[in-house]
Amino acid sequence: MNVKSLLQTLSIPKLKDKYERNEVTPEEVVRDIIERAQADKEYHIWITPPSLELVQPYLDQLQTMDRKEKPLWGIPFAIKDNIDLAGVPTTAGCAEFAYTPGEHATVVSRLIDAGAIPVGKTNLDQFATGLVGTRSPYGETRNALHPDLISGGSSSGSAVAVARGQAAFALGTDTAGSGRVPAALNNLVGYKPSLGAWPVRGVVPACASLDCVTVFANNLSDALLVDEAVRGVETSDPWSRELRRRSHALPEKICLLREPLHFFGPFASDYEEAWEEAVERIKALGVPVEYIDGGYLSEAAAVLYDGPWVAERWAALGSFIEANPEAAFPVTEAILRSGKKPEYDAAALFQAMHKLQAFKQKAHQQLENAVLLMPTSGGTWTRADVRENPIQTNSDMGRYTNHCNLLDLCAVAVPAGETKGGLPFGITLFANRENEHLITGLSDLFLYGGQYEVNKTTTTVAVCGLHMRGFPLEKQMLEHGASFLREARTAPEYKMVKLSSEPPKPGLIRTKKAGASIQIELWEMPLEELGRFAERIPFPLGIGKIKIEDGTEVPGFICEAVGEEEEDISYTGGWRNADS
Repeated sequence: MNVKSLLQTLSIPKLKDKYERNEVTPEEVVRDIIERAQADKEYHIWITPPSLELVQPYLDQLQTMDRKEKPLWGIPFAIKDNIDLAGVPTTAGCAEFAYTPGEHATVVSRLIDAGAIPVGKTNLDQFATGLVGTRSPYGETRNALHPDLISGGSSSGSAVAVARGQAAFALGTDTAGSGRVPAALNNLVGYKPSLGAWPVRGVVPACASLDCVTVFANNLSDALLVDEAVRGVETSDPWSRELRRRSHALPEKICLLREPLHFFGPFASDYEEAWEEAVERIKALGVPVEYIDGGYLSEAAAVLYDGPWVAERWAALGSFIEANPEAAFPVTEAILRSGKKPEYDAAALFQAMHKLQAFKQKAHQQLENAVLLMPTSGGTWTRADVRENPIQTNSDMGRYTNHCNLLDLCAVAVPAGETKGGLPFGITLFANRENEHLITGLSDLFLYGGQYEVNKTTTTVAVCGLHMRGFPLEKQMLEHGASFLREARTAPEYKMVKLSSEPPKPGLIRTKKAGASIQIELWEMPLEELGRFAERIPFPLGIGKIKIEDGTEVPGFICEAVGEEEEDISYTGGWRNADS
């Protein structure tokens, strides 16, 4: 089967459909990828290129899997070469640094368990230090669409592998924008989850406190399928944390910067015009737009390379650099060595931390139920431009990305059309760490015209007993993504009984007789979690409508009439008093 005649670029749904129809096999796809990689050698995409020797064990493993239970069965993916694939050298773009891991990085292991096929390790700006894709002894990665231009970095090979049809998706990493800039320059979606949402165990650290694993894909839905496979806490990873991504929703507002934006490079005017067109498209979506003060974002971003945070890179790699003089790419070594400047002492670090904390608070206040929109990049460069001026060109590429992880934001870079000169142009959507569902919902609307109600993703839930704060079942509220809103009372129409269960718990019964006003707590829970939460509630309790003292009704715990015969404890005014 000639795969090229079927698929120029690879996407998860298309491949799965071809497999279901028996039009192509995973082995045929892999053989075609090998041919494509060999034909594209001058693009410098791979450090460990696709080969049957590497891939065959994973093809064999597919035969033992039930494809209906494996959402990524037979889907080929690429791995940035600072992420471990067992038995294959991890170089981080430096041959002298290379080691061969005995086990996969957590994200790689989860993808393989879901049926995905790793096909090779991709080129990168050495030690993930750069946004241009040219800082590698393995060659300058060329832009997938315009080979004389930069590919973006540091996840250069991963982005170009997807754009050139050599993987359906690819893993990158993102500390300062490396999972977003290459997406914009190669017309891809680049998804950067919230810090800690994807484990980083098995990833060579750049700045461990800021590093994220990311995904490049041809469309948003493919990226989110990968997210579903890899998201979740890894107990052996100290940076991992539980952050669920809720169903798509729209923000209450879209934020744009009040300050004029800076466009740069040989195509600056084209990029500015493309940005203005993107803004008009955004304003036509029907979501309110607000212009905000964003001057502090660049000040926050400067901490990463022009402040003490660069010392974290030196902490991770300094001993190797000192022990291996001239092993690193010259510009990379210069940047890493800047982290040992005497002025970057402990006091400077704490001063920067305190400044960042204030910036972080401001960002999270501005972006409460909102999404910030910016160009992913204000321009691009030829590879020759970067050779002539490697520091400033790279610095410009991070102008609208460097702040993201420092401020604990999530982000997705999406295509936004072309410049008048035919270059791909992209925008990035940012949100607070708990609001990934807002950037995905708005991206889906922008890209594909999805229809959603604004911010209708949660519901108030009234609890009156063991699910209240400080009681044993509060953990169930937290497990289902709920957050405490406030204390309240019911309308004076209720009877509270003490159920003879183990442990004892209250039952709230609405009565036509003289009733009492009972103390309750109001929590906000994701709508998608309410059904799963209700399934855990034992008879005779259930979820119904609770009338609160201001006359409104909200979902909450109610007790069936069979509880009428239990001990009446309405006189206590609430379970906290009855339980004390």
